[in-house]
Amino acid sequence: MKTKLTPWIWVPTLYFAEGMPYFIVNNISALIFVKMGMGNAEMALHTSLLYLPWLIKPFWSPFVDILKTKRWWVTVMEILITACFILTAFSIPQLGKDAILAGGVQASTFRLSLVIFWITAFASATHDIAADGYYMLALSGKEQSLFVGIRSTFYRISNIFVLGALVVIAGILELRYDNIPLSWRITLLISAGIFAAVTLIHVFLLPKPSSDKPRETAAREILKDFGRTFATFFKKPLAWYGITFMLLYRLPEAFTLKIVPAFLVDSAQHGGLALSTVNYGLINNTIGVVGLVTGGIFGGWIISRYGLKKSLWSMGLALALPCGAYLAMSLMGSVPLALVGTFVAIEQFGYGFGFTAYMMYMILVSEGEFKTSHYSLCTAFMAASIMLPGLVAGAIQEALGYSGYFVFVMISCIATVAAVLIARHGLDPEFGKK
Repeated sequence: MKTKLTPWIWVPTLYFAEGMPYFIVNNISALIFVKMGMGNAEMALHTSLLYLPWLIKPFWSPFVDILKTKRWWVTVMEILITACFILTAFSIPQLGKDAILAGGVQASTFRLSLVIFWITAFASATHDIAADGYYMLALSGKEQSLFVGIRSTFYRISNIFVLGALVVIAGILELRYDNIPLSWRITLLISAGIFAAVTLIHVFLLPKPSSDKPRETAAREILKDFGRTFATFFKKPLAWYGITFMLLYRLPEAFTLKIVPAFLVDSAQHGGLALSTVNYGLINNTIGVVGLVTGGIFGGWIISRYGLKKSLWSMGLALALPCGAYLAMSLMGSVPLALVGTFVAIEQFGYGFGFTAYMMYMILVSEGEFKTSHYSLCTAFMAASIMLPGLVAGAIQEALGYSGYFVFVMISCIATVAAVLIARHGLDPEFGKK
């Protein structure tokens, strides 16, 4: 290995770069389309489909191993993502204010933007595969353990930056220019500039470990190994319990994920809270993310003390029931800004707390000979659990209105209760304890 650069220089930027396109593709895209007048049914359908690359990435991850190096994949995907951010900015149509306020803008108006978001999604999912592989090759086992908290922290910082800072920037530009398309165009160009700077750091400063080289394995052998990995996963004693749990546990959150941004910024006439883009960024995606991170830390502590089995009920209910905060706000009509922030913080804390159980259960299901590959399959089921409900969420909301929709979400909490009952079957009470 050549002269080794301290991981403190590149681990934070690598995982910031892993998170930034993910949140822009899956979250910012939904907000852009809502602000530009697209209906909730079309918005939820098309932005939920953008999860597909993360759902199917286990199927092409073996080829990242045999073609080029992990470092090559990381830097090339980052260059591609930077270009996509620039192209997305210029693909946003210049709709007039009246057309946006009237609503009902068709998804076909954003056809080019959606195509570029799709390319960004595939590049981002490929970057995930390469970055995680590179992390394991460039660091020793001891260093990997030391920096696991750092990589997680900077991935979350990318969440706060994208869903907080960038949204606030877009909101400030919107107020200044009174032009929603222009505000997002500039915001995406700012995103491209920041991501380009990170890309340059990686092009010149990422170490070149000697172990980072293409696997000298034929594609046929790769496919054979993948088939064996796939087959052994479904033979596990907990496989079908795990799949059912992974698909059902987050159902209330999956139904709210695409609709909440629309609810918060939609006009009072349509049943929304009419938050400005600035307030949306400050409340839902800054205070909310702090609640999410705090809940996750608390959840980890609870599991380490009491074990996953004993913690599952409280975590499942904490994830599902706080969705009632959105039902309460939809029934109240006019809600003070401070109360909106309080409700969002509570809901996000509950989600962060409850999601910890989900991550631990994926680790449990993945244990065994093909631990890494099986965990990758679990993340595919995780993506499916968000994508599939999202496809129909917008259509259901348009049929029921916001209040009726959030009643529907609360009914879906039954799925979380069922998932907890299923997951507790055969679960070792000591699993997760330290």
